[in-house]
Amino acid sequence: MGKYIWFDKELFYPILLIMFKAVFPGSFDPPTLGHLNIIERASAIFDEVAVVVAENRQKKYIFNAEERLFMMNEIVNSRGNVRCFVWDSLIVDFMRQENIRLLIRGVRGMDDFSHEFELSMMNKALYPDIETIFMATEPRYIVLRSSSIKELASFQGDVSKMVPSVVAKALKRKFSMKDQFDI
Repeated sequence: MGKYIWFDKELFYPILLIMFKAVFPGSFDPPTLGHLNIIERASAIFDEVAVVVAENRQKKYIFNAEERLFMMNEIVNSRGNVRCFVWDSLIVDFMRQENIRLLIRGVRGMDDFSHEFELSMMNKALYPDIETIFMATEPRYIVLRSSSIKELASFQGDVSKMVPSVVAKALKRKFSMKDQFDI
């Protein structure tokens, strides 16, 4: 949370303004309309939202970190208070570095909540000042899972109603290129 002091020009006294920043981390492989929905809602609540594209060395991604960052930047470019980053370490380390205490996690149902709750307790143990906010997805996005979207796209299925257009195009290119090299 950043603090800013502003001086009222007419009254000549300082007014303390507090800026509320939040982090929304994820793999975003690929970014979905559900992710975008959480980002849009969060950016309407918080002064600044940092979207953090996770680079986990133990995960296998279809898109590399730079591709995912590019897509996220394209998706959120109309939101002036959203910035995107790639991070390859613990999210709490990013939060400390950026002086952010609020972590946003999107949840679709009880399975997501159970998993995210356990992660929030681990994060709290690592960084006691952290607060996690769980945002329930809108009902129309409840079935959107990146893994299912990748599978559908791999069979040239229409994912245009599940992902932003830049992502749909990238998935189409990715799986068209993959088919060319599969023998």
